[in-house]
Amino acid sequence: MANVVVVGSQWGDEGKGKIVDWLSERADVVVRFQGGHNAGHTLVIDGVTYKLSLLPSGVVRPGKLAVIGNGVVIDPWALAEEIDTLRAKGVAIDRDNLRIAENATLILPLHRELDALREAAAGAGKIGTTKRGIGPAYEDKVGRRAIRVMDLQTLDTLRPKVERILTHHNALRRGLGEPVVSAEELYAQLEEIAPKILPFVDTVWALLDYHRRQGSRILFEGAQGALLDIDHGTYPFVTSSNTVAAQAATGCGMGPGAIGYVLGITKAYTTRVGGGPFPSELEDETGRLLGERGREFGTVTGRARRCGWFDACLVRQTIKVSGIDGIALTKLDVLDGIEELQVCTGYRLDDQAFDHLPAAQGAQARVEPVYETLEGWTESTAGARSWADLPANCIKYVRRLEELIEAPVALLSTSPERDDTILMKDPFED
Repeated sequence: MANVVVVGSQWGDEGKGKIVDWLSERADVVVRFQGGHNAGHTLVIDGVTYKLSLLPSGVVRPGKLAVIGNGVVIDPWALAEEIDTLRAKGVAIDRDNLRIAENATLILPLHRELDALREAAAGAGKIGTTKRGIGPAYEDKVGRRAIRVMDLQTLDTLRPKVERILTHHNALRRGLGEPVVSAEELYAQLEEIAPKILPFVDTVWALLDYHRRQGSRILFEGAQGALLDIDHGTYPFVTSSNTVAAQAATGCGMGPGAIGYVLGITKAYTTRVGGGPFPSELEDETGRLLGERGREFGTVTGRARRCGWFDACLVRQTIKVSGIDGIALTKLDVLDGIEELQVCTGYRLDDQAFDHLPAAQGAQARVEPVYETLEGWTESTAGARSWADLPANCIKYVRRLEELIEAPVALLSTSPERDDTILMKDPFED
């Protein structure tokens, strides 16, 4: 059996929720390994819709252990609210099915405020942050002044840590003309929220090592997409963590040898939320059609997503950077009835051809896509559950994408329903 890492191969919003839920039924442990509550999954199970931001998808399935790893930055108030929301829908959440890494970093109210203040002051330089404090929390983590989950267990030693983080943040707030944060107020907030988080705290690296030795199937669940990676994404229009598959090991305390298969969730067209380069973006009727059919609005933010043709050049790049073994191609049905389909195969910039997206911000903004035209199909693919249900031109489209991205399609998703899935390769099987 192979432990599986699921990552997005584009700019996020690729449909990871359904695929992770589909895989979680086969897994014993589901681990979230990076990001915060700035990304969301929508699951539909037996007609009930669940919207998750921090909690791993396995938490809604009985008998599964959901784990939040140390690579995640945790807003304890948002987490408590999410737990309460799921409990109200009848989902049992306790220590039997949820554990939180003791060494995960906390997002504090001052992080959320700083995030919003910076974005408001950025003017034309805005990067489209969700203003949930993710970036500032990661900054404090690498600045070695963060307050971590384990600190809630020893409140008697927390005050000096509160003073230390406020030395930094209050200096920033004074510079922005904002009132300083009271140490007593922040301490009181943490003291109040601690009892809601502490029941789930564990030494996650040891817990996962135990499950690996027991032969449990472990599913590592990433948030956002590889093109939002802090190192390998379209910087600076990226998130504040590493979103590529290698982070699965670092973000939960397991060695890279624990990873057996990397599945890249890939939308049959391309979308992105917020600012930043998007070479294959469509600002015409076709782009609007894709957005309407695909219901392209963010799970967390509600923001409309920008839409465009499939960018095989970018997906090929993320497949190599993330070590993706196969892809799950989602939302194929959104392309039904479009007479001609364009696929970006490369770029041109100043009469020079590129087989990858240049790293420089200015170059990324100026590249022009090189397209290949493929014939569309008029038949419906919605709800297809086998290759035999797919139109001939649809199969040609999928096979051509495999050639261009240099990776096989392991799964095909033809609707939001979890059973409308065509399986070619079970990622859990060696």
